[in-house]
Amino acid sequence: MSERTLVLLKPDAVRRGLVGEILARFERKSLAITAMHMHQISTEHADEHYAEHVEKAWYAGLQAFITSGPLIALIVEGDQAVGVVRTLVGATDGRKAAPGTIRGDYSLSGSENLVHASDSPESAARELALWFPDRP
Repeated sequence: MSERTLVLLKPDAVRRGLVGEILARFERKSLAITAMHMHQISTEHADEHYAEHVEKAWYAGLQAFITSGPLIALIVEGDQAVGVVRTLVGATDGRKAAPGTIRGDYSLSGSENLVHASDSPESAARELALWFPDRP
């Protein structure tokens, strides 16, 4: 049974030239990238995406980071895609992420952690509608 999830390659991944490596990891795991676009998001779009975090003390830093440069939004599909992608991405804090994960191999930060991945099928549905409104 195929599942869809949202993946964002954040501005640090784009800046550091890691896009190809990250995409290859998803493809090597037999996940399909069925849509992709690059753009720089507005603060309003960031606030919609991270709605559950807007009131948190640390959110201003996240908002500044996610809007600091272009990012790449992806629809990734495959068997249990949400969980598989989360495993490939690794722990949120790159300093604690396991070696072999994207964050474990390429991030030394808790905030500039290269990738956003939906954390549940429900979050994926909400986020996909926000980022790819033309792809129901």
